[in-house]
Order: sequence, then C-alpha cells, then structure tokens
Amino acid sequence: MSEMPALTQLGQATRQPASPQEAVLERIANPAPGQHYAVRFTCPEFTSLCPITGQPDFAHLVIDFIPDAWLVESKSLKLYLASFRNHGAFHEACTMEIANRLIATLAPTWLRIGGYWYPRGGIPIDVFFQTGTPPAGAFVPPQDVAPYRGRG
Repeated sequence: MSEMPALTQLGQATRQPASPQEAVLERIANPAPGQHYAVRFTCPEFTSLCPITGQPDFAHLVIDFIPDAWLVESKSLKLYLASFRNHGAFHEACTMEIANRLIATLAPTWLRIGGYWYPRGGIPIDVFFQTGTPPAGAFVPPQDVAPYRGRG
C-alpha cells in the first residue's frame, strides 16, 4: 500500500465549506488494489437550493463505486455534500456535479449515483448516472430506495 497522503480535515476542526467549489475532497490509498469491491455512501438528508426560487430541495443520495487506486476520505465527502446546502442548482446539476467531482478525484473503476429527490410541486425527480457496466463478478447490491411514497 502506498504512503498515506497528508489529510487536512480528518481529526481537525473543519468548518463547512461555503460552496461545492470551495470544498476540498480528499482521497486515501485503496488498501486492496486489484480487487473489485463496492463502496457505498448514503446521504439521506442531502439539501440544496432551487436556483430560481431559493427554496430548499431535499434528496436521498446513494453513491456506489468500485475503487481503483483511491478511496474518498469520508469526512471530506460529508463536508463536500454539506456544501450544497446554500448552493443553487437544479436536481440534475447537483447529482451530476457530485458524480463528476468524484470521478475526477478518484478515477474509480466504476461509479453509480442515485439522486432520489423529494417532491416539490407534487413531483419527485430522481436522477441516475453510472460510468458503465461494473466489472464482471463484482457484487454491487441494488440501491433499494423505494419510489416516492414518503420515502420511508
């Protein structure tokens, strides 16, 4: 395993970034390179703002990835996701911004994100993206987030 990079947030008092662009997304070495295993992060209380009305939007995010050389450091991911709280963007833009940032930072073997957005105006909008087909033999469980019926 390669040497541990200098982490600037883990174990430190770290303020919430004001925007996704300001957020620092850190990575650590994959302890099992060459093995195809899935990592899942679930954020059931994701928030952002409608870019037109400024009203809050809420989502349940599920991020699955199969690492290559890097894993995302979880505290930096939490702070990055929290930085969307005052960020104005449509559901699709938020979901894809997160996917693209993770891809740029980690260069994963495979990544999938499900953005299960709660309704505004009576219509939930769900946004899904994946980088392709996961490697043969990799176990990637279904996201199993129920279609909107109170999401609970």
